Amino acid sequence: MTTQAETRPSAAAKPVRWAADTVATMREGARLRLDYSAQSLWRIDRMIEEIRREGAPYAAVREVLRGFGAYAGEVMARHCGAEWWAGDGEHWIRTPDGRLWDPIDEARRCWSGHGSLRLLCRDATGTASRR
Repeated sequence: MTTQAETRPSAAAKPVRWAADTVATMREGARLRLDYSAQSLWRIDRMIEEIRREGAPYAAVREVLRGFGAYAGEVMARHCGAEWWAGDGEHWIRTPDGRLWDPIDEARRCWSGHGSLRLLCRDATGTASRR
């Protein structure tokens, strides 16, 4: 029997690991349970907002934001059949309608106060489901 990670494209390997690491870290460190639901992205958006308000420098949170973005991408992949694409060291989500989304960059935008992983997921999965 193969697992989901074994049957997915190689572009998914790193983001799937980053997302899993984020789930484990949030469970152990912040006592925050993440279940890959679209609703859980509310908690991620709030967590990013708290980090931003604390004034942490970007260099200190870069990897955390990457993990949050990868987690959001996995939520999108699981809810609408999207898949990870990679190129030039960057990772994107491609929804079944062919559109590319960048949840990792959206996490960075959240940290700067101009984004929302919850809204990105809503837009991406809503677009894919109307196809």
